Amino acid sequence: MTVRRWLRARSPEPPPRLAARIEQAMGDRAGRSESEACACCIDAADELLRDLLSRPSAGRDSALDLLTVDALVTYAFEAAATEPEMLVRRANDAMARLAAAAR
Repeated sequence: MTVRRWLRARSPEPPPRLAARIEQAMGDRAGRSESEACACCIDAADELLRDLLSRPSAGRDSALDLLTVDALVTYAFEAAATEPEMLVRRANDAMARLAAAAR
């Protein structure tokens, strides 16, 4: 199964605009193996967060992208939960990456 199919199988389904934005943010990563879902979601969230933070202002037009970052991180940890022994390491790595985006 691909990351795309894995994302589409999540329940509850996100609203259509959010689902479309998630898929757009995932880009080519969505075609990778489901086993890479955690890393792919964190990569996409990090990339989108950096884009958001580089904008001159974050107005209402950024709301969908902020929700997308949140959803991608949530999905990343849903995927990570399948390997509980890796959860702490993945959480620490994700926190470091996302915090670095803000610097």
